Amino acid sequence: MTAALAVEAQPYPSRPIRFIVPYTPGGLGDSFARAMGEDLARRMGQPVVIDNRPGASQAIGAEAAAKAPPDGYTVFMGTQSGLVLNTIARKKLPYDPARDLAPVSMLFTTPLYLVVQPSLQANSLKELLVLARAKPGKLTFASIGNGTSQHLAGELMRARAKVDIVHVPYKGSSPAMTDLLGGQVDMMFEGGVSALPHVRSGKLRALATTGRKRTDAMPDLPTMAESGVADFDITVWFGLVAPANTPRTIIERLNAEVGEILRTRELKEKFAAAGIDIAPSTPEELGERIRADLPYYGKLMREAGIQPE
Repeated sequence: MTAALAVEAQPYPSRPIRFIVPYTPGGLGDSFARAMGEDLARRMGQPVVIDNRPGASQAIGAEAAAKAPPDGYTVFMGTQSGLVLNTIARKKLPYDPARDLAPVSMLFTTPLYLVVQPSLQANSLKELLVLARAKPGKLTFASIGNGTSQHLAGELMRARAKVDIVHVPYKGSSPAMTDLLGGQVDMMFEGGVSALPHVRSGKLRALATTGRKRTDAMPDLPTMAESGVADFDITVWFGLVAPANTPRTIIERLNAEVGEILRTRELKEKFAAAGIDIAPSTPEELGERIRADLPYYGKLMREAGIQPE
C-alpha cells in the first residue's frame, strides 16, 4: 500500500493539525489564522495548533510545510511573498512552491496602508514625497523582510516617485510596528489589522492605501494612484496550502471546511474593520493566481530594483 493510500485509509483527522503561520504573533496573518484555526478545530473535531515560523520572507515556514509529510496534518498560510516573490527574489530557495506545495484555498485579499509617525511633517503622500526629496537618504521605511509585499511597496514608491528612502527589514509585523510607534523608523506599508487601530487612536497617521480602490475600512483615505504615484496596485492575498502529494480527498475536505468558515458572518464581521475582502476559492483558482502573479510581480520587482539574493 502506498503512503497516500495508507493516509486515505485512516479516518481523517484523527490527531491535531499543525497550522504553520510565517509571522510573529499579533499581526494580520497570525490573527486571522488563529480565528480560522479555532473554527476549523470545531468543525474537524481535532485541535488546530498554530506554529509561528517567522522570517526570511516566509521561506522558513514554507520550507517546513514543504518538507512535512503529505498526510493532511500540516497546512501553511502563505501570501505572494512566500509563494511567488521568493522565487523571484532569492537565487537559492529551499523549496519550490509549484512542486512542493499544493493549493487548498484562497483566504482573503487586502491592500496595504502607508502609515507614518505623527511627528513626521507630512499630512499627505504629496507632503511626504516633498519631505523625502528634501532629506535624501534620511527617511526610513520598515518592512517584514526582504522580498515581501511591504518591501516591494516601499521600493516601488521609491522608484516611481524618485525619492531616496532607506529600507529597514524586520522579522515580522510586531517588531516593525513597535519600532515605528517608538520613532525608530519613519513609515511602513502594513495591513489593516496591525496598522488601523493605531491610526484610529492617533498614534500613527495613514497617508494612502495601495489597492486599486479605496477601502470600506477607511473610505476617505486615497489610494497611492490618486495621490500621484500612477498605476500603483499592490493587493496582498493570503492562501492556504498543504505539502505536495497530500491526497486529493483531504485537499477537498480542507477546502470545503475552510470555505464554510470563510463564509460565516462572524468571521467577516471580526475582520471587517481591517479592510480585508474574504475570498474563498477552489484549489485550482489559487493555483492559477500563483501562476499569474509570477510575471506580474517579476516585472514590478525589476522596476523597483529588488535584486535576487
